[in-house]
Amino acid sequence: SPIGGREETIMKYLLIRADDVGYSYAVDLGIERSVREGLVRSVGVMPNMPEAERGWGLIADCDIAAGQHTNVCLGKPCADPALIPSLLQANGEFKSSREYRAKYKEGVDFVDFDEAVIEIEAQLKRFIEIVGREPEYFEAHAVLSENLNAAIAQVAQNHGYKCQVPSFDLTAVVTCGDTPVRMVMRSQTPGYDPAAAIRETVEEMKDGETVVFVCHPGYLDHYILTHSSLTEDRTKEVDALLDPDLRAWLEGRGDLELIDYRDL
Repeated sequence: SPIGGREETIMKYLLIRADDVGYSYAVDLGIERSVREGLVRSVGVMPNMPEAERGWGLIADCDIAAGQHTNVCLGKPCADPALIPSLLQANGEFKSSREYRAKYKEGVDFVDFDEAVIEIEAQLKRFIEIVGREPEYFEAHAVLSENLNAAIAQVAQNHGYKCQVPSFDLTAVVTCGDTPVRMVMRSQTPGYDPAAAIRETVEEMKDGETVVFVCHPGYLDHYILTHSSLTEDRTKEVDALLDPDLRAWLEGRGDLELIDYRDL
């Protein structure tokens, strides 16, 4: 509506999130640059990973939102393995995301809800040890399991955390806390250009809409190359998030505000 003879600007809100702090040392270095020199103001920490503590230490002094990026498909658990057998391989490490996908196609969800709650709580305890505070948001490293999602939501509710509901349907609106948000993740799409994807996302946003653009910035080392299908796109995202032209374009828009999870 007109105010003082001028049209009121209806803002759009963009939250750029970087997942996977702790995945590997090289990933952590890419995230550090994306925070210190780039556009990232929200990061997800994988509490069970050996590099999580060192990775957080690289950015602990930065003014950013930190979330628990609960991980149940890589590495070893934080809980007593004897208490969470449904989540583990014979070697004591988590079942892989590949196994989650295969069982999901068969209509099988092997995650036991109560066991998932035990591991999520154990990762929360470790998160607080690493970060030194409770998470500003709460979600899970993407695996296909309704039982895991339900357990994440339950633990978040128990502690009063903002639960980021997973969805990578580019048209679906979910919630984080009480805020309706639309999640966008374009990595691993053919010809992925992160800077162009962020621009396109902003141009497609509706007035008043909040979008979470999910990134996985990072550099590459042997561990990430042998444990993740997401590789080169991580390096592309670091470059895009450091791009001064992209920053100027975003900050120069009068209808856009860059936010983090603390603003929701």
